[in-house]
Amino acid sequence: MESRLNTSDGSAAPLTEDDKQLAAAALLMEVAAADTVFDDSELQAFKQELEQTYQLTREEVNELQSRAENRQEDATSLFQFTQIVNDQCSREEKFALVKSMWTIALADGQLDKYEEHIIRRVAELVYLSHTDFLVARNAARSE
Repeated sequence: MESRLNTSDGSAAPLTEDDKQLAAAALLMEVAAADTVFDDSELQAFKQELEQTYQLTREEVNELQSRAENRQEDATSLFQFTQIVNDQCSREEKFALVKSMWTIALADGQLDKYEEHIIRRVAELVYLSHTDFLVARNAARSE
C-alpha cells in the first residue's frame, strides 16, 4: 500500500524520499531546539547526521535544515512527523533516527530533560522498544 501525505487542498499525494528526510530533519530539529539553546555543537551534529544518513551534500543539508526549521516551528505536534516515519521507515531506520536524536542531544555535553523527553516520546510514537531506546542512547554516548 502506498503512503500518502495530505496536501493543503485536502487531496492526498504520494510520500517521497524528500518527505521522509524532511520529517526526520524536523524531528532532529525538535531535539536541538528542546532546551531552547541550539548551539554550534548541536548544529554541527545535526548537519553531520543528515549528511551521513542520507548521503547529502552540505548545500542539500543547509536547504533541508531551513525547510525543517520552518516545518518544526509550524508544527502543532510530533505526530505529523512520526506518522511519516512510521509509514516510510524500517525498524533499522527508526533506530538510526533515535540514535541521531541522542547524538544531537549529547553534542553540547549536557543532556537536558526536555531533550530526553522528546527522544523518549518519538521512540514511543515510532514503536521502538524501550530496549532499543536505551541501546540507541548508549551507542550515541560511545561515539
